[in-house]
Amino acid sequence: QVQLVESGGGLVQAGGSLRLSCAASGMIFRLSAMAWYRQAPGKQRELVAHITSGGGTDYADSVKGRFTISRDNPKNTVYLQMNSLKAEDTAAYYCKSEFSHRNYWGQGTQVTVSS
Repeated sequence: QVQLVESGGGLVQAGGSLRLSCAASGMIFRLSAMAWYRQAPGKQRELVAHITSGGGTDYADSVKGRFTISRDNPKNTVYLQMNSLKAEDTAAYYCKSEFSHRNYWGQGTQVTVSS
């Protein structure tokens, strides 16, 4: 049974930083691509960052230069380092795994940036 558990969200002032973590279990983590999405109230869920099983990364234009996705395969964990946070980064952040045409989602963690 695949489980993805996010942590690290919270309330931070604009300009601050947070690091989100997503711990995976029940899957072959090292062979899975991983991604972070976010969803603000009244908006569609959007891709924030993606990392392939080989470590290649891609980012939404809105977070390039501020966010960094990384993975630690021995720990079965993917991270999202978020710097220079803005009020518009406020959203629920979700972790997603991608392997063999199957996608799994975590329950989400809330990030609130006060201006």
